[in-house]
Amino acid sequence: MNINRVSIVILAAGKGSRMKSNKAKVLHTICGKEMLYHIIKASREISDDITVVVSHQKETVIDKMSSCFHDINFVIQDSDNFPGTGGAMKNVHIKNEKVLVLNGDMPLITKESLEGFLKSSSDIIMSIFNMQNPDGYGRVIIENGQVKKIVEQKDASETELHVTTVNAGVYAFSKEMLDKYIPLLTNDNAQGEYYLTDVISMARADAHKITPLLVDEEHFKGVNSKKDLSEAEVIMQERIKTKWMNSGITMQLPSTIYVEEGVIFEGECIVENGCRITGSSKIINSHIKAHSIIEESIVKDSDVGPLAHLRPASNIEDTHIGNFVEVKKSTLKGVKAGHLSYLGDATIDEGTNIGAGVITCNYDGINKYKTTIGKNVFVGSDSQLIAPITLQDNVMVAAGTTVRSGTIQSGELAVNNVKLRKIKNFYYKFFKK
Repeated sequence: MNINRVSIVILAAGKGSRMKSNKAKVLHTICGKEMLYHIIKASREISDDITVVVSHQKETVIDKMSSCFHDINFVIQDSDNFPGTGGAMKNVHIKNEKVLVLNGDMPLITKESLEGFLKSSSDIIMSIFNMQNPDGYGRVIIENGQVKKIVEQKDASETELHVTTVNAGVYAFSKEMLDKYIPLLTNDNAQGEYYLTDVISMARADAHKITPLLVDEEHFKGVNSKKDLSEAEVIMQERIKTKWMNSGITMQLPSTIYVEEGVIFEGECIVENGCRITGSSKIINSHIKAHSIIEESIVKDSDVGPLAHLRPASNIEDTHIGNFVEVKKSTLKGVKAGHLSYLGDATIDEGTNIGAGVITCNYDGINKYKTTIGKNVFVGSDSQLIAPITLQDNVMVAAGTTVRSGTIQSGELAVNNVKLRKIKNFYYKFFKK
């Protein structure tokens, strides 16, 4: 279907009490992005008219999504007077003749999984799937290949509770159907809510065809609890890593690797087991070794780890970062930092070697300061560089030296070690041997 011929409405007004959280349900994250983000992203692939209905924590939801997407319509549901999924549609204005209604807790939908709704010309298409344990889902009663009615679990009879065909929660309506039946909805039910599913019953009573569409549970899985959230993340992780491996990225023991939605790989990359790569990190022609963490950073033509940690805003190029090295908000180009160092708020240029145990002391308890290290600098093991500080090109810092704020000029050696003292027989005196 042409992108301009379908409108999409995403129902994202619910509290999600089963999540046991103060956070709005649709803002819980999967692979680094809010559930609602994933749904909007998939929706934008098939429509340019997307409306999100909000209520609970509406300002926060709108702010979060507006920071990611700039072409979304938001409608605030009057939940006090018109609660429920039908009430959510009361003030929605539709642009196109076909309307796809999605739930805000289905982050696993994709463009491909929604295409079945767009191929049929029926006035109403509703998604169904069969479940061994349908607890929590509305039951779908089907007769002669058409949907007779949908019964919410709270309103179902004993016989209806044994039906295993359930409502997957996604519908395609003609605009005419919504214009006709939404104003006729009532809240005469056990929960006192306006159900969108009652449109099905009214349309059926008027002899309209309601076509069931069998969908797979993976794509239409609802996330209603923290357990559901974790299961959805496993599925999403599999999709993300499969995409990158199919594009040529090597992942060793991929089930142990975590890669978020916004991460980008380019060129020939290897990611070893146990790694975590998050945010909008970009890995280019690099090798990320076992159990390293990359957060919101760029790694180009470099190797990182094992057991290294790049914190946000790190930019690493043509550099070796070894085990137990932590880098934060720093730019390293052509640098070797082999092990056991902390480099924060620093700029370090090519040819420089950072010894074991070196730390940039960038925080005085109130403010943070910058360390600048030039080319071909050798910083000996167990040195402390107290920022703000500049080490110009071709500087040496002796092992165990504390370099205080200021500048070390090109060609200089910085050293302030205490002269070694040797006390004869001290061991025997101390232990009385």
